[in-house]
Amino acid sequence: MTDQTADQVSDRRLGAVFFRGWLTATAAAVEREAERLTELDSAIGDADHGSNLQRGFRAVIAVLEKEAPASPGAVLTLAGRQLISTVGGAAGPLYGTLLRRAGKALGDAAEVTPAELTGALRTGVAAVAQLGGAKAGDKTMLDALEPAVEALGTSFAAAARAARDGAAATVPLQARKGRASYLGERSIGHQDPGATSSALLITALAETAEAAEAAEAAEAAEATRSAGPTGAPGATA
Repeated sequence: MTDQTADQVSDRRLGAVFFRGWLTATAAAVEREAERLTELDSAIGDADHGSNLQRGFRAVIAVLEKEAPASPGAVLTLAGRQLISTVGGAAGPLYGTLLRRAGKALGDAAEVTPAELTGALRTGVAAVAQLGGAKAGDKTMLDALEPAVEALGTSFAAAARAARDGAAATVPLQARKGRASYLGERSIGHQDPGATSSALLITALAETAEAAEAAEAAEAAEATRSAGPTGAPGATA
């Protein structure tokens, strides 16, 4: 999705269906990349990041299908609770906190704007930083999330690029938080698995926004064709 395209939908109202789609896309991305996430984690962690997130997002999708929350905030809050209860290690509390806090920030509104989503995610990222006692540059998920949230004010596509760039930029860093910090300088040269999975989350958000806009454009085009040359439904030349 181009920045121009994203800017055209900056005033879109995002409902529960969009948010469920986002988490479904994230779950699919985790399924595809689980092995890679585990490989990254095997170098500087417990070698379980991929399998943990895979289990967690499978549980998220199952509970969302069962309960079908009616608002964006409820979708994120439920997903966050499920991750905390399902995912072991640090990933569950951190990802769960991110989504729960963002969901609570959105409140009970049936629809939200991208700007409101940006503010909610900023609240969630701040909560993650407080929980983990980390900051950008410590070689954690924050290295992807913080620049992504800042770029989200520009476009969904810019946020995805910023998250991926942030994850890649963790390679030369020395870990200062989490299990990887125990390795000291030996953590240098490895991409952080948490930043990598965070980039998957934000990329899934951008892809969901792109798909939603494409569907809206197709519906608008079909409505125009149905209206006929004079603009009246069913009219003919």
